[in-house]
Amino acid sequence: MESGLRFSAADLAQTRFAVSPMWEVVTSFRLLSRQPDTTGASPHRRWAAQVRPRLVRAGLDRGWLAALVPAHGYLADFLNPTPTGPFPTLEAELDAIRHTPPEQVRDDLRRLAVEGGDGPRRRLLHEAPEAALRKVTDEIDTYWELALAPYWARVQKLLEADVFHRARQVAEHGSARVLSELHETVRWDDGTLRLVRRHCSLTRDQAGSGLLLIPSAFAWPKVLTRSVHPDPPQLAYPARGIGALWEPRTTSAADAVAAVLGRSRTLLLTELDTPASTTQLATHCGLSAAGVSQHLIALRNAGLVTAHRSGRSVLYARTSVADQLLDP
Repeated sequence: MESGLRFSAADLAQTRFAVSPMWEVVTSFRLLSRQPDTTGASPHRRWAAQVRPRLVRAGLDRGWLAALVPAHGYLADFLNPTPTGPFPTLEAELDAIRHTPPEQVRDDLRRLAVEGGDGPRRRLLHEAPEAALRKVTDEIDTYWELALAPYWARVQKLLEADVFHRARQVAEHGSARVLSELHETVRWDDGTLRLVRRHCSLTRDQAGSGLLLIPSAFAWPKVLTRSVHPDPPQLAYPARGIGALWEPRTTSAADAVAAVLGRSRTLLLTELDTPASTTQLATHCGLSAAGVSQHLIALRNAGLVTAHRSGRSVLYARTSVADQLLDP
């Protein structure tokens, strides 16, 4: 099935890019909700293997997101509010979700029911959307800390690099070429953006003017759309460089960094290519747990690592500043 989004000169002028934390929430959750054996060839399999057990322990595999983001088919549009700028924060998007008009929530629930029936959480959303939306956003906060926050510096760098690359391409070659190169199922044809995809559509009568282009790490290998009038239509597409997203980072400058930070702290930074707890780091690095804890406090104060609660433990992750130090 092919759908087409007609463009006027004004629509083209209002076309813009945005990096959306909520698009990464819904697409990553959808990936995790599928059976592990179906993600074997996915570029995210290393990430999924680390994160899926945390979600199960927290019960998020059967919570609000599970009710609103099925493994396949339609997902609730209100989870992806229109970004007001190029780099909205998660907090801003959660606030927009909490203020979703009740009629939009109920419209989305009706569409979900067509494909997947009903359930207690969906019924509560239908009956008391304002109260239930607060529960939804609370769960998204928990999901973010478990699944995305420890990795966000890496994901964000990928998404922002995609936006900057395509912005340069627009300046050098024009919008038509960039739109045609977003995905194999997307092409620009005589003033119309055409999608060849059975599971989604994009037409001007379903949405407002312009177009929001959302690079995504977890939408791979598909494109996803959102059409809610009068908002501009949104198209989430796989960002460039996903294949190397979870590859171990090189540490060519480790010796130079060690001369400044010391060998133990540099060793911890190199080990944090994958987020880990104090106990895991102590085991892998041959250091005492107390010593690791002291080093991590110093590295955190210096802005080189971040800490994220995961159940009863805390996961530490390298920041983008630390990445630049290790691989200048």
